[in-house]
Parts: sequence; structure tokens; C-alpha cells
Amino acid sequence: MSRELGPDNVYRDFLRAPYLHAVVQAGGIPVLLPNVPESQEALLRCDGLLLTGGGDFDPAAYGALDAGTNQASISKDRDRTEIALVRAALQHKMPVFGICRGVQAIAVAQEGTLVQDIPRVYPTSDIHHNQSQPRQQATHGVTVLPGTKLHHVTETTDLRVNSFHHQALDKVPSGWNVAAHAEDGLVEAIEYPGNSWGIGVQWHPEDLVDSETHARKLFADFVDAARQYMEQERHNV
Repeated sequence: MSRELGPDNVYRDFLRAPYLHAVVQAGGIPVLLPNVPESQEALLRCDGLLLTGGGDFDPAAYGALDAGTNQASISKDRDRTEIALVRAALQHKMPVFGICRGVQAIAVAQEGTLVQDIPRVYPTSDIHHNQSQPRQQATHGVTVLPGTKLHHVTETTDLRVNSFHHQALDKVPSGWNVAAHAEDGLVEAIEYPGNSWGIGVQWHPEDLVDSETHARKLFADFVDAARQYMEQERHNV
């Protein structure tokens, strides 16, 4: 969940409604986990982990110094919570779906690193990764690698996506593979090989479920994987 300082000078954890809409539309029941250590225990009562967008990661979380991170957007409590949740979910072979900051959370939790500010590192890129157009508008292309899980789910190698990030993956997380990239070479999606369901995307499919088939397919496949995980866990009891 996102965390921000409210006008009353009190921090609040919150989640944008489109995430809830996308999960419910796919047949799932959202359970919100706040940025507290106890969320790791609560995760074990869930059947999948959805990591959502939000502010920047503290560079120290992946062993780096500040090189363009938006310091005001950092929540160390959220960083710690999400790193622990990713590791716990993967340990239990639970489906994991990372969106925008969520794919970055997967990277940081699994020995990956981040590009802290795309315009600084890719000054000649023609792609506006932090678009000014409405969130529901797809503005640039993404190439999905043939034969990947993402390719299997979306049934295409060419996607049109939206984009609201100034950071991106640098070193791909340990044990994960690149599944898609933008025209400027930036990694746009990663996936976990093997039988466990794990996909992370840099765009925001929750804002595209009413207009883009590939967005609906992603959430549907994630919820289906969570349902299969639930049934398997019941069988193992």
C-alpha cells in the first residue's frame, strides 16, 4: 500500500481504487496489507501477493547512494514491509504480481538494483516513461519476448501500455528473467521461471482493464493462479 503524509501531519496507508476494481473484475477478493511488520503473518492467510505502485525506494535498500531518487516520496516502513512480503511469498511459492513500484520491490527484495532517474541515465530516449496523458491512455509500445509466460498470458508480442515512472529496473533480480522491454531498451517486465506464478510489469494494467485486453488477461491469470494456490494449500492441510 502507498504511504503519504496527510494534511493533518499524520501518515496514512492507502490504495488506489483501480487496483481493487481490477482484482474484483477478475474474480478475486482484495485484502489490504498495511505497512507494518505484522502484514507478513497476515500474508500467509492470502492466496496471492499484488505489489502496487507508489513512491521511490530508498537507494540504501539495494546498496546504492542517492542518484536522482525523489527523497520526499520514500517510505522506509513500506520498503521494509514489501521486501519482507516478497521474500515470504516466494518462499511459500505464492503467486506474485508486481506493478510499477511493485516490480521494483521484487527486484530490491531479490538482489536487483534500480535506475534511479530515467532522464539522467537515458537522456536521449524518445519515450515519455512518466506520461502527461490520462492514466487510462496507452502511450508507448512494449515488446514481449516470445515464449515467455507474459507472452502466453497476453497472447501477443506487441503491447500498448501507459507509463508513470521515473525509475526502472537496472540489474534484474536473482532468479528472474526479462519478459519485455521498451523501444529504448528499458526492462518493462520480468517473470519467475518454473511452476510458480510470478510476473512484474513496469506499466499500470489496473488503469487499462476497461480498454486493453492484455490488461484484463494479466489480472485474470493472476487471480486464477491464486485460486489454484488456494486449492493446493487446502489439499496439503
